[in-house]
Amino acid sequence: MSAPAADLQLARYSFQRKLDEIAAARGRATELISLYVSPGKQIPDVIAYLRNEYAQSSNIKSRTTRKNVMWAIDSLMGRVRQFKEPPTNGVAFFVGNKAIGADRSEPVTFIVEPPEPLNTYLYRCDSTFFLDPLLAMVHEPDTYGLIVMDRAEATLGLLRGKRVETLRNKQSLVPSKHGRGGQSAHRFERMIEHAAHEFFVKIGEISTDLFLPRKDVLKGILIGGPGATKEYFYKEGFLQYELQQKVILPLFDTGYTDEYGLKELVEKATQTLHGLEITEEKRIIQRLLAEIRKAESGLAAYGPADVNHALEIGSVDTLLVSEGLRQRRVTFRCTACSHEFGRTLPDAEVDKVLDGPCPNCGQRTLTETANEDFVESLFRRAADSGAGIRLISTESEEGEMLQRAFGGIAALLRYPVASVVSAPRRPSG
Repeated sequence: MSAPAADLQLARYSFQRKLDEIAAARGRATELISLYVSPGKQIPDVIAYLRNEYAQSSNIKSRTTRKNVMWAIDSLMGRVRQFKEPPTNGVAFFVGNKAIGADRSEPVTFIVEPPEPLNTYLYRCDSTFFLDPLLAMVHEPDTYGLIVMDRAEATLGLLRGKRVETLRNKQSLVPSKHGRGGQSAHRFERMIEHAAHEFFVKIGEISTDLFLPRKDVLKGILIGGPGATKEYFYKEGFLQYELQQKVILPLFDTGYTDEYGLKELVEKATQTLHGLEITEEKRIIQRLLAEIRKAESGLAAYGPADVNHALEIGSVDTLLVSEGLRQRRVTFRCTACSHEFGRTLPDAEVDKVLDGPCPNCGQRTLTETANEDFVESLFRRAADSGAGIRLISTESEEGEMLQRAFGGIAALLRYPVASVVSAPRRPSG
């Protein structure tokens, strides 16, 4: 992976992590302020608006809420004045007092320059920060419509980046093809064909309702199912003409027509959608599992200890990191005995270690001497060793496996490396 590509992945991770941190803040009342300033907005106009909000906030009945809101607006005006004009993509400010328990709060300030232009100017005061405009920039833009069907059932959904989403399931009333007493075979056959035609018309109408409003963002529509029903549905033009033009050929054979059929359809369309991120993630995780199954000769490492060791000796070819990994590498020092030690911890557990005893002398006199994001440190070390870097989404089954089974971190290696874990856990199968 080139340096610019690695930098882009790190920026993507850092942006998502910052949004997670902002989203975690909660106010005791409506005292958290979100301000979005779009490109081209005049800074004096923003200041004038905030002055008016400051004056209005003096009418808040609760003394504590009034004090916190007025402080937040005053602080916000100071932050805004630091900009002569908004950055190229605009800027978002998040200021307020977040609750920290025991009826206490602490001031927080976040300033975010988004990766894409903001198309809105917005001020909001609430008990949480408003993140919708920024969250929309996180999602993978590639979206595909999905249809799996036969004469008995049809399921429609979306492939959004790496996530398969079921939208609608429709059962048909088409009779099965067997004789009925008292009815001629020809008449019964006509009844079946008429019922099938009505079912296909209905699926076309549902497709229009679900997909046509999204036609500008749909990169294509995938159709699958068992037998020849899907070909008849497509060739006879039951889809609205604009949607018909978005169908990706060939159509795909699937064994199911329910939500599992949607996932099967995506699997079957791997070659057609070659290059789509979900297919690349499946390929790389499948390669990882294949290497793990080779045991001692496998070119794979997983878990923080083994991956750290592989990075230290320069054996990592491609570093795989879950987007959901939220840990920090923290160095602690005991002021009583001067013992220093490092830990890789989830965000929420750093304070627990600080409040705990020193592992050397047992005194509760620990201080924090260094604290860095674990994923950012991994990215830096991988880049220094010339390793490739791959962020794996948690929205795919493969991404969930990386997060759940391997602690969110693994690596494909240049050469085999002995595990530093005394009893390595090898997945079965």
